[in-house]
Amino acid sequence: MAQYSFDRRRNNGPEGSQPPIFDDHIISKSEFKKRKDRAALDIRPIFLQPGLISQATGSAYIETERAKVACAIYGPRQSKNTSFYEKGRLNVEVKFAPYSCQSRRSPMHDAEDRSIGMAIHQALISSVRLETFPKATIDIFVTIIETDGIESCVSAGSIAASTALAYAGIEVIGLVMSCSAAAMGSEIWLDPTDEESCLSDGSLVLSCMPALSSVTSVWQKGRMGPSQALACVEACQTKCNDIHAVVAQALVEGSIKRSYR
Repeated sequence: MAQYSFDRRRNNGPEGSQPPIFDDHIISKSEFKKRKDRAALDIRPIFLQPGLISQATGSAYIETERAKVACAIYGPRQSKNTSFYEKGRLNVEVKFAPYSCQSRRSPMHDAEDRSIGMAIHQALISSVRLETFPKATIDIFVTIIETDGIESCVSAGSIAASTALAYAGIEVIGLVMSCSAAAMGSEIWLDPTDEESCLSDGSLVLSCMPALSSVTSVWQKGRMGPSQALACVEACQTKCNDIHAVVAQALVEGSIKRSYR
């Protein structure tokens, strides 16, 4: 007797099904002449909670409206069956939750996971004192619970990873803050959503250490002129100072809660 692979008690849809798109969901570029919810140089409210995962050495959870990212750090731990090297290694692995996007994502890694992981690794590598633990490895696992564009994944993931490193007690030169910007014609919009980024001329993600006034990474896509890129960098640097104060306050409150446990 033939056996069927689907459940007759459920409505079995195709694996690659997409919700229907109606006319009111189609957004034109003319609708983005002015933001309705916030000013052009304002970012979305940030919720940051360090020490969320008790089994990890350090962890952090960050949420900026639709963008939600969790980060867990394990190590430093000794690398086995490897040759001796003077500096430690920093590994970053990014994974999307299956329900993080409108279309269900495959559990297998793809090019987008690797590109975001490389961007976060580049933003953090210059801030961690890897020479203090030779022949050791620090593993950073970033889970994107909900995404609102690749820019939000890179910026939120970098902030969460830097917060988790500091919460784990790993020696760093400074906290790494990250902010994104999009060029919408003659204006610069900070912290763009996915819809705003798709309709922009180009977008940029800046990672820096505000305490040292140094830039660790610049990630850019789209078509942007030199004047637009410099304007985005200056706007992001100014906003990173405000984000640095939020992260520092969250670490202080997290350390106080840990001392009472």
